[in-house]
Amino acid sequence: MNAHWHIGEEDFFKDLERERKEFFAISRRRVLQKKDIVFFEEDSGNSCYYLETGVIKIFQITSSGKEPIFFLRRSGELFGLAEIMDGVKRKANAQALSPCIVHEVSRKAFEDYLANNYLATRKVIQTLGRRLRYLGDVAGGLMVCDVGTRLAKLLAYLCHEYIPSEKGWRNPLTIPIKLTQEQLASMVGSCQQTVCELLKEYQAEGLINIQNRQITVTNPLRLLEAVEV
Repeated sequence: MNAHWHIGEEDFFKDLERERKEFFAISRRRVLQKKDIVFFEEDSGNSCYYLETGVIKIFQITSSGKEPIFFLRRSGELFGLAEIMDGVKRKANAQALSPCIVHEVSRKAFEDYLANNYLATRKVIQTLGRRLRYLGDVAGGLMVCDVGTRLAKLLAYLCHEYIPSEKGWRNPLTIPIKLTQEQLASMVGSCQQTVCELLKEYQAEGLINIQNRQITVTNPLRLLEAVEV
């Protein structure tokens, strides 16, 4: 399996129950409906967020109206970290792809929290470092990987959170997040038509099954092996 393949992050507060309780104690709990905006590009970066449930997309809107998606943030992840450290303006938008519960913490409260919680501070540094490496991998992938490889890795990435064990990589798994072909295309740096054709190819080869925009990967490991070079 490709060493640069990006998988979903584990819960930020895994094995940090005291830090979780302290974070929740200083946060504001927000309930979001699908399509609710968390923040807009150019907003002040004065808060960060912990996603308790749901899926958030981080994206921009181009001058032509396209919406390239940079990340999907899922349950257990912190987001809005890059801007809160310096208090600079947001570089992207954040929007709920499903009903969500988020916990928002202000910049000042977060700084005080980190000053008193070494383990959480170390975890933030690790998280930012991992995401920076991921962006480097994405940039490299756009230059050396074809669209088919990038799409297969994306589908496997979307499966990862829901695979209970290593053996689960060979079992059928339905991705619970419904994404349009345009959204998939924006995440792999391609166009809707190319993604549509690739999905049809994967389905004809028995690698995936699509019904009502719901994608089932019949064997995530086989899908990855099919595009490995």
